[in-house]
Formats: sequence, C-alpha cells, structure tokens
Amino acid sequence: MKCEVFDMNSIFHRVSIRKYKVRPVEREKIMQVLKAGMQAPSAGNQQPWEFYVVTDRDKIRELSKTSPYAGCAELAPVVIVPVYRKEGIIFPIYAQIDMAIAQENIWLEADALGLGGVWLGIAPLNERMDAVGKILDLPTDKAAYSLFPMGYPAESRIQQDRFDESRIHFCN
Repeated sequence: MKCEVFDMNSIFHRVSIRKYKVRPVEREKIMQVLKAGMQAPSAGNQQPWEFYVVTDRDKIRELSKTSPYAGCAELAPVVIVPVYRKEGIIFPIYAQIDMAIAQENIWLEADALGLGGVWLGIAPLNERMDAVGKILDLPTDKAAYSLFPMGYPAESRIQQDRFDESRIHFCN
C-alpha cells in the first residue's frame, strides 16, 4: 500500500485575502473548494452543512453589510455562505464545530487553487445570522455560519509564523 505525502503548503501559505481581481471564479474551482468542505469530518458523520454560492452583485452587496467586518466581501466575485441544518442533526451541539472544519477545508483548497478568501464570522451572533438568513431567504431549519468571499487575489500578504513552542505541553 502506497502512502501519499500530504502537502502542507496551503496550511503555511494561507492568509486572509480581502481584495480580489475583477475576474470570475470558474465553476470547476468553486465546486472543488466545496468538495473539500464536504470532506470534513463531523460528529457522528452528521454532515450538517449546505453551501450557498452567491455571485449576484446585489446580494453580495447586501451580505457585505451584515457585519462590521464584512465590507471586503462587496467586491468579491463570489461569496460562499456555509449554512447548517438545525433539525435532523444527531449532535446539534457539535454542528458549529463541524462547520468550522468544513470552512477551514474550503479555505485551504481555495489557496491550493490559487484563490484567496477570508473567513468572516456570522455564527453564533443571532443578529448576523438572521440578516444573512433574510438575504438568502433561508428556511427556518437552516442557519448561516459564515461568509467566505473568494476570488483571485489582488493583494499579496506574507503569512506569519504563528508557531509558539511555549504553548506546547508534554504530559509524560
């Protein structure tokens, strides 16, 4: 059995990108990042996620106003909105944790494909979740988790080395 070596470059290369080129993101790349999101592990394999892919300029503009930090979404060619089901979930208390893992997978795959994005928190703040839900006309059994504006980077940023050995504790 041959073992593939995992390429850690996306983990160490990924940075928050808030400025995007005026260039659409190909559907194939959007589908690839969503496929990566759906590969995330989840509690009891409940897979609470669904993804809304927003390219409508008016809706993106509205979404960019749902949080004081979401203004950068306004000029993104696409905004992915991960949402989670609130009903029919085995372990509801873990749904947002499952969503965080899926969001991280999306981010890493976007970076690997030459795209940039930024994770904009929506959950657990009800005001933001309700605002996004209203814009997307979400049914009441679904809740917005985050916004992920994505596109081809129009800025370059240097990834910071966040490794801090003082935060590692071995228990022998």
